[in-house]
Amino acid sequence: MRRAAAAVLRTICCLALLALGSAAQAHKASDSYLQIDAGDKGTTLRWDIALRDLDAAIDIDANEDGQLTWGEVKAAWPRIEGYATPRLAIAGCVLRPTGRALERRNDGVYAVIFLASDCVLAPTPAITYTLLREVDPTHRGIAKLQRAGRPPTLTMLDPTHPAGSSAATASAAEPGASAPSGALGFLREGVRHILTGYDHVLFLLCLLLPSVMRRTPEGWRPVDKLSQAVWPVIGIVSAFTIAHSITLGLAALKIVSLPPAFIEPAIAVTIILAALDNVWPIFPVRRVVVTFFFGLIHGFGFAGVLAELNLPTSEFARALLEFNVGLELGQLMIVVGVTALLFVLRQWPRYRPLVIRGGSYAAIVVGVLWLIERTANVSILPM
Repeated sequence: MRRAAAAVLRTICCLALLALGSAAQAHKASDSYLQIDAGDKGTTLRWDIALRDLDAAIDIDANEDGQLTWGEVKAAWPRIEGYATPRLAIAGCVLRPTGRALERRNDGVYAVIFLASDCVLAPTPAITYTLLREVDPTHRGIAKLQRAGRPPTLTMLDPTHPAGSSAATASAAEPGASAPSGALGFLREGVRHILTGYDHVLFLLCLLLPSVMRRTPEGWRPVDKLSQAVWPVIGIVSAFTIAHSITLGLAALKIVSLPPAFIEPAIAVTIILAALDNVWPIFPVRRVVVTFFFGLIHGFGFAGVLAELNLPTSEFARALLEFNVGLELGQLMIVVGVTALLFVLRQWPRYRPLVIRGGSYAAIVVGVLWLIERTANVSILPM
């Protein structure tokens, strides 16, 4: 039991350090967007890269005040192009810069690089992509290849496997056929988003900490059987899944749109309240109801990738399904592992003061820091 207790303490400490080491945009994975237009006489390309990612790679913020000004970005443009363009290649094409711009997207400002080539793309173009590989190995490029008269083809570009992997799946679809999203690329993207979305993971942990206990007038008491923990967990996870699936679809379809300035602080508030309820009961309704409501908020946090792609209906439905399945697989890995570990430790005398109360207090501190960062636009937690 002591070895098990030490194991859970190490796990909790690692998760706390992971959360403390993440930035204010904790749930937003790093992605860039490539729009490739393949014509009969040449190829044009638009490449959108988040300024926050470029700043991490080449330090655009000259005065280190945490704010990127137009003057700083303008002065850094030669370095931006010099850093990015060597990290993208299409076999048989010599890409040359033709323009630059800035665009405000749902999750921040992006640098836009326009490229062109006289080459005619092969049916299955080989794309080499290494952007941010040395800075963020979780970064992905999402390429949309458009040919005249054909549906777009999506490709997930992994900088840690730059040549001949994801890019090789970007084959053009025949007219009238559904275009593939690239070897279940969006399923993997969904898994990645939940596993690297530290605020979503922390919210789930707050819900799971008391899952192997039952609340009585005298306080938390351990459950007798695993089934007594599993069924409430299934209810909570199902409520969270249904809720975030609803708002993920609505936001990605742009039917309902809420600004990140509201969603990001709101996600931090859900963490604070869920952790607070572990210590002092504050919800007048069952926790599954609260989880559903909070899940609606978290769904907006997942929608950034799909909302930016402007896909046709059939391809959007495929990508949305794959992405959501990936989210659930990643979530399942977290829930199963944590619940099993906590069940083993439920009889530990220090479970209530250390795991439930201590873990909840730590989550409250992190949630408050994220809330301050996301509302005041300041940096408190280390990058």
